Amino acid sequence: MKQKVIIYTQETCSPCFAEKEWLTSKQIPFEERDIRKNPQYMNEVIDLGASATPVTVIMDGESKNIVLGFKQDELESLLQLG
Repeated sequence: MKQKVIIYTQETCSPCFAEKEWLTSKQIPFEERDIRKNPQYMNEVIDLGASATPVTVIMDGESKNIVLGFKQDELESLLQLG
C-alpha cells in the first residue's frame, strides 16, 4: 500500500521549507497544510500534541506515524528510503 504524507507548515518556518525541499528532491508526494491559512489545520496540529511546525504525518494502511520537526533520519526510516 502506498504511503500518504501530510506536512503541517507555516510560511515563516525555515525547517518546513527545508523538509518540503527534501521531500521533493526524494520524489515523495505530500500534502501541505498551512496552519496559518486554515484554523482547522492548527487544531489538527494541537490534537497531534505538537506546538511547532513542521509536523509530518505518514499514514501506511492502518499505521500512522508522527514526526515532530524536520528529522531527516527518522523520515528516511519511516519512508523506507535507506
